[in-house]
Amino acid sequence: MAKITRKPAPRKAAVPKKKAKATATVAKPKAPAKKSLKAIKPWTPAEVHEVFARFRKANPEPKGELEHVNPFTLLVAVVLSAQATDAGVNKATRALFEIADTPQKMLDLGEERLREYIKTIGLYRTKAKNVIALSAKMLSDFGGEVPRTRAEIESLPGAGRKTANVVLNMAFGEHTMAVDTHVFRVGNRTGMAPGKTPLEVELGLEKMIPAEFMLHAHHWLILHGRYTCLARKPRCEVCLINDLCRWPEKTV
Repeated sequence: MAKITRKPAPRKAAVPKKKAKATATVAKPKAPAKKSLKAIKPWTPAEVHEVFARFRKANPEPKGELEHVNPFTLLVAVVLSAQATDAGVNKATRALFEIADTPQKMLDLGEERLREYIKTIGLYRTKAKNVIALSAKMLSDFGGEVPRTRAEIESLPGAGRKTANVVLNMAFGEHTMAVDTHVFRVGNRTGMAPGKTPLEVELGLEKMIPAEFMLHAHHWLILHGRYTCLARKPRCEVCLINDLCRWPEKTV
């Protein structure tokens, strides 16, 4: 038999690979470094005095926006205001305080019925439990009266340092500095009292603010942060202290 030889299959022509397009690497411009507030020139006593003199002239008798009828209802309102707005708390407590404006009346109301009044407020279940517990403690330990020291107020369920400072200031006229999110922002943004914690800002402000302004100081700062020195878009153009503010990004 004749030997059959098979021809090798023709090789496929190699398809030349497409050359990757050369892309030029363009370096992104670096954003200008923000100045650290610690590196900014500290406020002078004269500047701090000027700030609060302006606040006083614009609003001689600032008031807290939490509605209350006595020290007990103020305490309850502040406890309820944690992670909530003053307007939201006021809406819930108007009817509540008409029937429960003392610790005994609050206990008589009971936790379940209290929850119905405050259910529109965040964390209302925990807050209802705390309000009932603090009412009981006030009756057992303080004769049904709001205590007059920071340590005693902080011993009440749901009441922390900020709550104590608000009550001491608004109910008893103490020169305390309650640092909420607005005061914390203003203290840091302006460079007046920079701090990593509310306590640092509180102590810094207390050290700087003259005694003649301390009764109303925390109200002025809260209102300034709430309506002018806003978190996302501060209204620098209408700010009373924009010429003194140390914020590197202010728009005026």
